[in-house]
Amino acid sequence: MATIVTEEEEMTHNGEALPILSASAKNMQIDKLLAAPLPTYTSSVPGSYLWTNVAFWMCRRVSSVQFRTVSTTSKTQLQRDGAGAMCCGWHTNGLMDPLGIFLQHPKEFVVGARHDLVTRPLLGWWTRRLAVQPVVRKAELLRGGCTEEEAQHLNGRSLLALANGIAHGFGCVLFPEGTSHDKSHMIRFRTGPIRTVLAAAALAKANDLPLPHLVPVGLHFRRREHFRTDQYVEFGEPIVLEDSMVSEAMVDAVREGGWVEPSSETVHEIRDRLQTILPDMTPNAATWKEHRAVHLVAHLNARTNGTPLDTWQKEVHAARTVRDTWPERNASFPPEPLSGERYENASEAAEILERHGLDGRDLNQNGTGLRRADLLRAPLALAQTLLFLALLPLSVSSLGLQIALGRLLGDSTDEGLDARTSYQFLAAFFGSLLVWPIVALLWTVTLWLNQASIADMFSLSSTWLADAGGPFVVYFLCFPLFWASGKTFAWAWDAWVDTRKAWKRRFLNREERTRLQTLLRELV
Repeated sequence: MATIVTEEEEMTHNGEALPILSASAKNMQIDKLLAAPLPTYTSSVPGSYLWTNVAFWMCRRVSSVQFRTVSTTSKTQLQRDGAGAMCCGWHTNGLMDPLGIFLQHPKEFVVGARHDLVTRPLLGWWTRRLAVQPVVRKAELLRGGCTEEEAQHLNGRSLLALANGIAHGFGCVLFPEGTSHDKSHMIRFRTGPIRTVLAAAALAKANDLPLPHLVPVGLHFRRREHFRTDQYVEFGEPIVLEDSMVSEAMVDAVREGGWVEPSSETVHEIRDRLQTILPDMTPNAATWKEHRAVHLVAHLNARTNGTPLDTWQKEVHAARTVRDTWPERNASFPPEPLSGERYENASEAAEILERHGLDGRDLNQNGTGLRRADLLRAPLALAQTLLFLALLPLSVSSLGLQIALGRLLGDSTDEGLDARTSYQFLAAFFGSLLVWPIVALLWTVTLWLNQASIADMFSLSSTWLADAGGPFVVYFLCFPLFWASGKTFAWAWDAWVDTRKAWKRRFLNREERTRLQTLLRELV
């Protein structure tokens, strides 16, 4: 019989509150989950070759519109072939977290995900084609989603499939926190990713394959819930597994199709090593307010040194230096709040900017006030806006439904801000696949029925449509035009955001402007 836990009793054995579950996460369909396809390890991809490549091609197109800038760095060169890689990062942005790693790492990935991603309409069809393995979290089990035996069987099956994939040279992403959250620092580490990579090491050793490694990944979003935010993916120094970490008992067991748990000492040793590295690759701030203050100080320091932070990647590293060298900072897990007069001034100044949608990028050259609008960028912004307006009918017809649906789902989800951009991404992804063919057909039929009127209006030949290749060419030409209209929409959005910020800088309340300038002078 399934275990039922009341809201008041929803605490882990460590005394932590269980994560709030969405309606979708509570809807467990154990039969469907057990029927999820297993990955294949002899092909270049673990799932369907066709649908995997289609899915990732689409993901790259959507990501290029969703993010304003994307950058990545790696401590060591990332390899497509060779030993498998278990990537571990913090988890605050839903589907966008693993997707950022998938798109920036050269390996193909075996994927483990929350169980409902395999059973949802539309999304479930794709995840099954990609051989995504469903995982039941402790929160779903304790809330009565399934029996403990069912959860253990499903999780054991999924984690063994992921371990096999890693052993055979694929990548994998698992998040040691075990859930997506909205805190400004990492929460308690679970051991699932460590046990999985050790299982992969045992399988690799049993098959004379190179041992996998563990890769800490920093996932940085300027404002994770915003459309056209900046993304930076940072791959850290891998934690290399050694032969001594994998017992012969584990190797013999997996060679015979069985399983022996790795020693708790080894699991905790690797988890503790990861826990000393990974938090530093996150904001690792006591609050988001503290995070904003640290970034403001980073901008002020850079301006004082004559090296403004012109990219999100530079800002992340500069803020990290400020955080790590803050006087009397106590490096702990979770982090203790910063203190001191300098922090109080920085925090107050950052919150003045935050209230008006501004940040450290809006300071003037010497960091003593707000900068003026950059008029040299106006011609490009104007040209991009005019191009968007020229393609506006295409934008409205091909993107209108996706934009409305993404906004509605993202703003009304019961999963919090960490799922907002995930819904917007899914609306764009599936909208393109489902809506564009229909809209392209409507445009083609409309042009066909009105070709005489169009010829008269633009002084064209009466056979202009046939000369252009006929209705079939027009139909397929619609798709790159829809894509172009989406890009121009993103550019126009950027121009609007930049213009709005310039307006706010120019007309900031006099009292707040004076207070901000006073604080900035004290900080400089």
